[in-house]
Amino acid sequence: MILTFKQKMMSLAGKYEVYDESGAIAYKIQGRIRVPKRFDIYDSQGNKIAALKSKFFDILPQFRLFVGEEEVGRVKKKFTFFTQKFKVDCNNWKIDGNILGWNYSIVDADNALVASMKKELWHMTDHYVLDIVDPKDALLVLMIVLAIDAEREGH
Repeated sequence: MILTFKQKMMSLAGKYEVYDESGAIAYKIQGRIRVPKRFDIYDSQGNKIAALKSKFFDILPQFRLFVGEEEVGRVKKKFTFFTQKFKVDCNNWKIDGNILGWNYSIVDADNALVASMKKELWHMTDHYVLDIVDPKDALLVLMIVLAIDAEREGH
């Protein structure tokens, strides 16, 4: 399953649209300007289905992932010098990125690929292409990518 994750132009809080392979909007994301940071995820019909919430005081950025009202995991930036790495406390997944932090892979506990994320360059706003192996993982993968982008961009 391929999803294209695009940040909206002129969005201070972080506004995104996510398109499926046919070009239809699959998800909309609305960030809120406040501390702690918060992003709400809506399905294509406008129903709120998930949220990301940052912790108020943390040395390294961390987001809690919610589907409905249930916390399903956390994404925390790891301290590294040469690569971008994040710890995921959900599904025993691991995330690794390249030195520039533009491309990431998400693997499970057996090192089987769950999804890959590639940042498309030459756009005015952030664009990512998500290649997700199992469509049932799409929402969680999207939430992880949103947490990574929010950490990198300071949203």
